[in-house]
Amino acid sequence: MASVLEFDDVSLSRDGAAILDGIRWNVEDTDRWVVLGPNGAGKTTLLQLAAANLHPTSGRVTVLEEEIGHSDLASLRPRIGFASTAMARRVPADERVLDVVMTAAHSVTGRWNEEYEDVDERRARRVLREWHLERFADRRFGSLSDGEQKRVQIARSIMTDPELLLLDEPAASLDLGAREELVLLLGSYASSPDSPAMVMVTHHVEEIPAGFTHALLLAEGRVSAAGPIDEVITAERLTEAFGIPLQVSRDGDRFAARGA
Repeated sequence: MASVLEFDDVSLSRDGAAILDGIRWNVEDTDRWVVLGPNGAGKTTLLQLAAANLHPTSGRVTVLEEEIGHSDLASLRPRIGFASTAMARRVPADERVLDVVMTAAHSVTGRWNEEYEDVDERRARRVLREWHLERFADRRFGSLSDGEQKRVQIARSIMTDPELLLLDEPAASLDLGAREELVLLLGSYASSPDSPAMVMVTHHVEEIPAGFTHALLLAEGRVSAAGPIDEVITAERLTEAFGIPLQVSRDGDRFAARGA
């Protein structure tokens, strides 16, 4: 196993307020991590640092053996797949779905004068097929439902065969059917030994797909717990992180939580 992501005593502050404080965390190339915590705990900021979109105030962030602040980010970022609501807002609403996915090859979010080879289109169509989106290839991105747009974002994020895949709340705002379809697809992908290391931020344990191996709990910008998923997604750990008595149950590969 090799390390793909390392936080060494990482802190990040804005306007004098600590968003993250003293984070120590390591992700191996076979790991699939879920990150949970209350609103404002620093989850999205953690993911932005992992995506090389932010620099830490102190400490070291090393992504794919490149230290943030001491490496060529232009060459690093194409090796990282990243899907988020913020990214979706940058995609032109009238962009064809096939092009939304294919433009990942040039790290742009709107097709312009780039040149693409037949292999780019073939790969984009294959990825769309794998994520049950082939029928939307010629649709406009803005005409899709939230669930369809989120799957297109994920398809785009894996278009370039990334070495690290980061997902920021991929199931947020989805209805029950769309959520379950996405969680099942993510579970199948995460369970494949050919998939890259993965880190997924979510608010709900019910959204943790099968195949995820580790969990990180954040609270007030600090690590509340981190390790193998069975040791972290427990009533005791979640109660401590969220500050409310919680019960946790597990049915096969899926978790559920509710107030105690």
